[in-house]
Amino acid sequence: MKTNIDDGLLNRASIGALLPFILITACFALWGFANDVTNPMVGAFSKIFRMNVTEAAMVPVAFNLGYFCMAFPAAMVTQRYSFKTGVVVGLALYALGALLFIPARSIGAFFPFLLAYFILTCGLSFLETSCNPYIYCMGAEDTGVRRLNMAQAFNPLGALVGMSVAMGVQANLSPVDTQTRQHLPLQQFNLIKDHDLGVLIQPYVFIAAMVIIMLVLVLLTKMQNNADTRVMEHPWQMLTQLLRRPNYREGVIAEFFYTGAQVTCWTFIIQYASRIFMAEGMTEHAAGVLAAKYNMAAMVVFAIGRFVCTWLLKYIPAGRLLTAMAVVGATAVLGAILFTDRSGLYCLVAVSACMSLMFPTIYGTALRGMGENVKFAGAGLIMAIIGGSIFPPLQAAIIDAEWSLFGIPAINFSFFIPLICLAVVAWYGHRTYVRHYITGEV
Repeated sequence: MKTNIDDGLLNRASIGALLPFILITACFALWGFANDVTNPMVGAFSKIFRMNVTEAAMVPVAFNLGYFCMAFPAAMVTQRYSFKTGVVVGLALYALGALLFIPARSIGAFFPFLLAYFILTCGLSFLETSCNPYIYCMGAEDTGVRRLNMAQAFNPLGALVGMSVAMGVQANLSPVDTQTRQHLPLQQFNLIKDHDLGVLIQPYVFIAAMVIIMLVLVLLTKMQNNADTRVMEHPWQMLTQLLRRPNYREGVIAEFFYTGAQVTCWTFIIQYASRIFMAEGMTEHAAGVLAAKYNMAAMVVFAIGRFVCTWLLKYIPAGRLLTAMAVVGATAVLGAILFTDRSGLYCLVAVSACMSLMFPTIYGTALRGMGENVKFAGAGLIMAIIGGSIFPPLQAAIIDAEWSLFGIPAINFSFFIPLICLAVVAWYGHRTYVRHYITGEV
């Protein structure tokens, strides 16, 4: 029986081959939840621990650092054993990191939360290093980018759940504003902090339970092993060979900058929107709750964009569509910089529709022609997620320093960072289109 989905995206196989595809695709939703329940927490941690934006931006730093540190170890595990082993290890680390929020709450300090985030994302690094190339290898290479976009389309569905949960966290935090908290007596402040930390850890305990269930399902399911080839070369030899390929090397650079654009836009949309709403007369708490709704709206258009772009890739070359989306996205970011009212916020929400295509398309395009080196090639692309640790502190520093230009508020001016990032993505899209369709290079 044929298990292909939409024009042969999967290999011809028995119906049993469809279950691994479904389970691996479900993992995309799981790490989407983790990413997007976490991005809004920068503002929450800032209030709870009485920190400035730069200090709270250590959350995305710790979160994305796990991706960087664990990508190549994950590739070595999958290379030595199998994609399934990588998925199992990833789910186990994910659950452990999420459960560590319980003792972190008891300690009541910021650093244990950063450690929990780091371990959690070590698990996500295993998952992405295993799942992305596994999906890519489940069918013909010609349909790999589309197949990866299809699986990645379920990532924002998990992210939407994460954002809705984050909205609930924002709404249930103590309404005492940041300025008032700064002057509270220590005992009263600790009571409020303990309440807020109890609210904050709830989604992580919930997702730990879900991840453990998924771990059991994966362990009990027989996975396809058609992509589990073993390469005898030394890892550094493979890495050297990979970096000699312009398409791959530039793909890692593009993924680094794309992740920077995504994390900065989704992390600081809360502060951006809150400034606008507070200028309209709202309280800080009410502004934060409404800002979270706009953050969720951004994820809705991101999710819709993923499905639309997967369909468009049937008719438009990946490089050309990537360039077009990056140019439109950069234009929308420019609008977010220049407009100081809700028009800028609408532009910032629109950026997410443009970003929807980017991660899986850059990833799949960079893997073209990798053959048996696909596991280590995928690890390099996952390491590029470190961009999500580099750019948010830079943007936060601009916000805290209150830098402005021609009267543009610092929060608006700070979006110059994702503007540069999207320009790099547009450059890569053009380069890969020229290589593949004009010069005929791999």
